[in-house]
Amino acid sequence: MYSFVPSPLKLVGSSEEELLEKSVNQDHPFRLLSGSIKLDKIARKYRHLYSNLGTKGIPIEKAFRLLIIQFLEDFSDREMERAISENLAVKWFCGYQISESTPDHSFFSIFRKRLGTNNLKNIFDEANENLREAGLIGDAFSFVDATGIVTKTALWDERDKALAASEKKLNNANVKKYACDKDARYGCKGKDKFFYGYKRNCVVDMKQGIITKVAATPANINDDKALKHICPKDGMVIADKGYDTEFAKTITKKKGCHLRAIKKINRKDKNTDFDRWLSKVRMPYESTFSKFHTRAKYRGIAKVQFQVLAEAIAFNLKRFIKITQTKASAGIAFSTG
Repeated sequence: MYSFVPSPLKLVGSSEEELLEKSVNQDHPFRLLSGSIKLDKIARKYRHLYSNLGTKGIPIEKAFRLLIIQFLEDFSDREMERAISENLAVKWFCGYQISESTPDHSFFSIFRKRLGTNNLKNIFDEANENLREAGLIGDAFSFVDATGIVTKTALWDERDKALAASEKKLNNANVKKYACDKDARYGCKGKDKFFYGYKRNCVVDMKQGIITKVAATPANINDDKALKHICPKDGMVIADKGYDTEFAKTITKKKGCHLRAIKKINRKDKNTDFDRWLSKVRMPYESTFSKFHTRAKYRGIAKVQFQVLAEAIAFNLKRFIKITQTKASAGIAFSTG
């Protein structure tokens, strides 16, 4: 039976750094991402999150790259622990040597808590500025929509607790008393798609499909009401009939935008042919939402907001890689500055 035995002569004269460098292909997406987006420059602004006292921890640059990989590859904390320990491409991207010790699963939850949602929002905005400088965001036409994030599929135990406490039924008025997630609510997408959780509200720039704004809201908040959290500052906003309301028109007007939502069926000024055209324009960007998790990874509105921001950053970086590779194959070059 054949058994492969690597020759030690081939390893003579090669350092760990050289071996790791040779192990990652030159056209690997991680190389493109590392060399184009200013990840370390963005991360250094958050060194103040670490104390100067005590044992020296993992540098913020490495920690931030670990977070990027976790959401890029959709790893759980334990899957991420294994990936950074075994995957050479992940080691290379995050700045670890082959034999260097790597963090265990507990580090990732600690770092997410330390970084916080507000800081991640700032990172999301700064990363988008990099993409805007590269010409990937046009800020002229935007697509806005919302999708559900399910916290729990069934609340039979919570309903039984409510009935035992002399409640007539379990609804949005009392569900926070009995559910583990106090911020989640019952909501509906369409006519009959009821769920318990949150909504992911997104603005997608229609030049290259980059997400420019994202916000999580309880599921009972109507799509048009959530527009105030994500409305762009200018340009045209294209939306479905859920945004064909006076409230949405007022919000977009205050922001300096022009709203073009598909008209509801009972509108006297509805133009069926034009609305059909709007649907065709929106169609390529609706696929953005199919790339996201429909389940909440965490509990509470702040942590779910962290989730949607991190997933949006990962989505934008994947779009950047794909666009860059497509342009490179066509002989077109551009820089993020």
